[in-house]
Amino acid sequence: MSRAAVLCGLGGSLPERIVSNEELAEQLDTSDRWIRTRTGIGQRHVVAPGQSTSDLAVAAGAQALASARATAGEAGDGVDLVDLVVLATSTPDRPCPATAPDVAHRLGLGHVPSFDVSAVCTGFVYALATAASMITAGIAGRALVIGADTFSTILDPADRTTRAIFGDGAGAVVLRAGDSGEPGALLGFDLGSDGSGADLITVRAGGSRQRSVPGPAAEGEEFFTMDGRPVFTRAVLDMSRSSQSLLERVGWSAAEVDKVVAHQANIRILNAVGEQLGLEEKQIVANLDRVGNTVAASIPLALRDAVAGGELQPGHRVLLTGFGGGLTWGSAALVWPELETGRPHR
Repeated sequence: MSRAAVLCGLGGSLPERIVSNEELAEQLDTSDRWIRTRTGIGQRHVVAPGQSTSDLAVAAGAQALASARATAGEAGDGVDLVDLVVLATSTPDRPCPATAPDVAHRLGLGHVPSFDVSAVCTGFVYALATAASMITAGIAGRALVIGADTFSTILDPADRTTRAIFGDGAGAVVLRAGDSGEPGALLGFDLGSDGSGADLITVRAGGSRQRSVPGPAAEGEEFFTMDGRPVFTRAVLDMSRSSQSLLERVGWSAAEVDKVVAHQANIRILNAVGEQLGLEEKQIVANLDRVGNTVAASIPLALRDAVAGGELQPGHRVLLTGFGGGLTWGSAALVWPELETGRPHR
């Protein structure tokens, strides 16, 4: 057996405030039916004033650490449980510095290496691959990988499309060094990007390109925008291709996969990816009806819900796949391990 990164802890966190479709309909030209028909989303969680990405990341990270300790039968407060923190986010607390060091500090993890990864909705898969690579290379022994975003803070309040889709949240896993033959071992990754599509999913203001030009940003450029039709097409195409490439690499057929946990963009994209891969509905995990599109948090939160609901069981062959701004995409595969996860998130 070769050295591998093994998933051994899982956690998640959502803000307390729930915004229903009916509440949005009171503010915007929309309706519950319009939103559900186009996205499959019924509600989303939104941060309270003063609540940030790091707050959700700390809560999710603490739960994942507790899960890892319980799974391993360890006692203690979590200090020295991990020696690496990788945070996937596109909504950091500040443009500079990275948010991960603050998260590590607040979790009491000492002076471990900590950094952010920015790949929008593919961020968690990229962060997972980064941490797993550092473990297999012997640089780290255990890693906390978090996906956290608060997209409600960068949405145009008057944009009914983006406000209907996105919610806030954080999800996290703990990885440890192990061998490739044990449950939970990450068996492979497929990653890619296409910068020619950078303008399809973007926030135009706030970076060096906009700030290098004298004067304020143009009106509305501080908000997130997305060109829905081409994004839909590329998301289906790239997640399907990435998934198929990885399945061939690990020697699984689509029929042999028990659960596919894809980025929770909208229900039509999930269904279209399933059709492209020849999957049955029971193979696809979906929780976006309750939390919306939580960006980098969507895959770990979907895993957390699937475990809590009994949908995801030890021994299941699991395919993770995501697509996001950049453009970026990526997939990962593992056999699901036995985990102690405690109480489910909200």
